[in-house]
Amino acid sequence: MKVSIASDHRGVHIKARIIQALESNGHIVFDEGADCDDASDYPDFASVVAQKVSQGDVDRGILICGTGIGMAITANKFSGVRAAPCYDEVMVELSRRHNDLNVLCLGGDLIGDRNIDDLILLWMRTEFEGGRHARRVDKIVSIETKNAV
Repeated sequence: MKVSIASDHRGVHIKARIIQALESNGHIVFDEGADCDDASDYPDFASVVAQKVSQGDVDRGILICGTGIGMAITANKFSGVRAAPCYDEVMVELSRRHNDLNVLCLGGDLIGDRNIDDLILLWMRTEFEGGRHARRVDKIVSIETKNAV
């Protein structure tokens, strides 16, 4: 899969590790920054990744800020993007199975001692279940389309 990844200054410390895990498992990764821990603004980075997902240039996106919340809010402004902050294996797996999440948002300050490689790879390999969940995702898409300006 093609994956676009970015972080602000609060997530730069785990981004390189995530990129390595993805590439080691055969994924093509586009690093959209940041490249250092100098203060930066998460909407700038979230916009780049979300636009690539929205346009179909990549299959999925990963965004990292302090909590993952700001990145998710920004990414969800783009058509076709379903972004949410996830902090553990249950959230990561269900975000894919039930919501067909295509942008994973992580809290660089909240990951703690969790094995980030396992978390990311679980998210990448988990398939959308479809069925009753597809009906719900379709309703989300319909709401998005109806309210597009």
